[in-house]
Amino acid sequence: MRHMLKRVLNARVADVLPDPTPLDRAPALSARLGRAVYVKREDLTPIFSFKLRGAYNRIAQLDDDARRRGVIAASAGNHAQGVAFAAARLGLACRIVMPRTTPAIKVEAVRRYGATIELVGDDYAAAAERCAALAAETAMTVIPPYDDLDVIAGQGTVGLEILHQAPRDLGAVFVPIGGGGLASGVAAVVKEVRPDVRVVGVEPADSDAMTRSLREGRRVVLDHVGIFADGVAVRQVGEHTFALCRELLDDCLTVEIDEICAAIKDAFEDTRAVLEPAGALALAGLKRAARAGTLGAGCAVAVASGANMNFTRIGYVAERAEVGEHREAILAVTIPERPGSFLEFCRAIGERAVTEFNYRLASRDEAHVFVGLEVSGRDEANAIVHALVAAGYPCVDLTEDDLAKTHVRHMVGGRTPHAAGEVLFSFEFPERPGALMQFLANLGGQWNISLFHYRNHGAAFGRVLCGFEVPVAERSELHARLARLGFDWTDETDNPAARLFLR
Repeated sequence: MRHMLKRVLNARVADVLPDPTPLDRAPALSARLGRAVYVKREDLTPIFSFKLRGAYNRIAQLDDDARRRGVIAASAGNHAQGVAFAAARLGLACRIVMPRTTPAIKVEAVRRYGATIELVGDDYAAAAERCAALAAETAMTVIPPYDDLDVIAGQGTVGLEILHQAPRDLGAVFVPIGGGGLASGVAAVVKEVRPDVRVVGVEPADSDAMTRSLREGRRVVLDHVGIFADGVAVRQVGEHTFALCRELLDDCLTVEIDEICAAIKDAFEDTRAVLEPAGALALAGLKRAARAGTLGAGCAVAVASGANMNFTRIGYVAERAEVGEHREAILAVTIPERPGSFLEFCRAIGERAVTEFNYRLASRDEAHVFVGLEVSGRDEANAIVHALVAAGYPCVDLTEDDLAKTHVRHMVGGRTPHAAGEVLFSFEFPERPGALMQFLANLGGQWNISLFHYRNHGAAFGRVLCGFEVPVAERSELHARLARLGFDWTDETDNPAARLFLR
């Protein structure tokens, strides 16, 4: 640990960040949690992300011969911008390999710094493979995104600044984790200088490589990586970062997408910053710890790691934030299909604020209503469910059902008596031209598509819900065909929201 502190103290980050990024108090969130909460504003660096620190420090260590050959990196986002910015500042040639799914805003940001860009494949793995091949051909130096001691040391300067800026009663620092560079760097500094301060890593629940690795005592490889918080979506953490986090982290938490969206809203309300999902991860973890009563004594700091948010994602974030804050309950309620029953149901709800109503005639016997209600928390939501059931309205709580929130709420009224042997699957699609055609071509025309809903929320991957008419005897064949597609998929046939509203 001491050797890392020395590396951090000697990091060259001041060349590009002569002044520390601010540590802003979050007044509204502090009042709500009853604890002083501060946000470390890494979104205010020249590239709107902490990644500049590690990239610049690594490149600044290169000798003259390596500088003449230039640098190369594979990245879908903030690391690419950090490398390109640092190379431009130092006058070095720079090549960046990015997946074809990279949003145009990030590609253009890298291009503005003068880097040569090559778009390859649908994911980071394909870009990294091409990057390694180009490095071998050109003798350019590969700048790793996280598993490098100089990169870790650069990120560790965030921890130095927090210790200088935070009040003396600092009790905990929450740090987002992807590959682990920022968390291991911050922990190396904080635990050496202030061992009494807790350092807590935070990951998305669907991209929790560090949490699982720490639990199993080895670096695990995830079979599936969630892509909502794309800035921290990695299949395996680094060797150096795992060793440091295993030694130094006090805890590692996971949070859901809705909690991340709620944290983005909190950051906006307190600072007017629009953080990207990975950038709000630490704040979401801090709030989860507060709800669980594990925040500890003293003030708490959350590192806002970046704000390279695609504008097209903002609507999706706003839609999910209320659920993440436990201020909205989403319910499927069954009512009799007869004149006046809908009005009676509305009276049963009372004067509660309705956030959403979706209903369409589907049967002459009963109707299923998709309803959103404003609530003060989970206790009130549970009370509403119990009250509706007691009043004779069967009710299913869909608040935590991702399929309901992403697809079904937009498809109410889509039930059909004509789909024979229908099965439903959700997919994650790469956002690139031709991906849909490739998907349909690979499936072939063997089974009729009975339902299709696509949702793009501005990420590298879109979300698709697809129904097929498949005889029972052919379902194993369908599963085998889907396994060969190369896309992540889930069988949603028995999902309660789909069963009530779509089948």
